[in-house]
Amino acid sequence: MNNEETYLKLQYSENTIAHMASRLLAAYVTSAQLTPSNESELIDRSVRLAIKLAYTADKLIESDNENSE
Repeated sequence: MNNEETYLKLQYSENTIAHMASRLLAAYVTSAQLTPSNESELIDRSVRLAIKLAYTADKLIESDNENSE
């Protein structure tokens, strides 16, 4: 990224995925797996895994709103 300020306006679900991905990435940092050479790869992997987790949760968990029909 460059030095210009960047502003994002994420939708609720995008924000949730970004939050999940940040926690996954933090686990890579904590376990010393993140290096400058694999940073982009681990960011991508974290986001993809967060999406997979969210999709799976959506399939397996029925919320109260989905039950009220």
